[in-house]
Amino acid sequence: MKKALIHDWYYVNGGAEKVIRSINNIWDDFDHFALIDNLNDSDRNYIFVGKNNEVKTSFIQKLPTSKSNHRKFLQLFPLAIEQFDLSDYDLIVSSSASVAKGVVTNSNQLHISYIHSPMRYAWDLYHQYIRESNLKGLKLWYARKVLSKIRLWDVVSTNRVDHIITNSNYIAKRVKKIYRRESEVIYPPVDIDSFALEEKKKDYYITVSRFVPYKKIDLIVKAFSKMPEKKLLVIGDGPDREKIEAFRSENTKLLGHLDFANMLEYMQKAKAFVFVAEEDFGIVPVEAQACGTPVLAYGRGGALETVEDKVSGTFFYEQTVDAIIKGVNKIDKMVFHPQQVRENAEKFSRERFEREFKTEIENLYEIWKR
Repeated sequence: MKKALIHDWYYVNGGAEKVIRSINNIWDDFDHFALIDNLNDSDRNYIFVGKNNEVKTSFIQKLPTSKSNHRKFLQLFPLAIEQFDLSDYDLIVSSSASVAKGVVTNSNQLHISYIHSPMRYAWDLYHQYIRESNLKGLKLWYARKVLSKIRLWDVVSTNRVDHIITNSNYIAKRVKKIYRRESEVIYPPVDIDSFALEEKKKDYYITVSRFVPYKKIDLIVKAFSKMPEKKLLVIGDGPDREKIEAFRSENTKLLGHLDFANMLEYMQKAKAFVFVAEEDFGIVPVEAQACGTPVLAYGRGGALETVEDKVSGTFFYEQTVDAIIKGVNKIDKMVFHPQQVRENAEKFSRERFEREFKTEIENLYEIWKR
């Protein structure tokens, strides 16, 4: 069986790349494809587990500024993904939050797609992206036209996939809504072993995130500015840093990007982890729970599947400052047992993902061969 693994792009080591790492840990004979590959050596060695790490890229890789901002070539993504000739492969696995699932295959090939999310910027977050782009006139018209064409291509290209696996029930519902396709849910891998349990907690709250709009870090910082008696630590960085800094009060520290050891120590000893984004799954809240740190989460998206109310955390149900304040006051009065918090996280281990994913792929392949 000759196998190809196609991923949207390689430029950071995020949640989707941790899925790729686990797939590479199961099988070491995939040939790899992606629109672009700009990984540093450290991330490359981690994602490819020291095995075959050569990635065949599309023409997007050679375009000017693609390394600094590949998303500006969105209108070319469908064309680029369709240029890959995978006709020599028996099994194609795509890892897709954008266009990877749209690779062209034939009737003699089995294509299984692990969908992290339908394209957020074309579907659920379309109006938000348009608002925050601040585009006007002809540029705004062009952006809307491009995204309209992308949506049509996105739905049509899903018909090229034989079987869909999704990373949560939340995404399975979105796949059903947008693509009218059923899917199997296999939760993504979380490296539980790297996040050791800490029983002794200190009196501060923490959040860890990239500073981008949908993560809503500004709301957390605003909320804590109205609770001067409570301490907040914010780990991360990104384009929204200046905006977030403007809302910061004396009880909040922006620690920037930290190395893993320092980040881990802060996460282990925090009283609670605050999570306001509506995520497809959300790996970081699970990592916090692995440390025995309970999670205060926005009650939508993947968090509803990864946080057990009153056991490993609790919820608030509006992305507003007032709702976060009420949530903090709520969790502040609750009692959690760090060992039970960690036990909830262990349901999402890397070993569990690799076992379930291997079984699913091999079963589907055996059925297809018949």
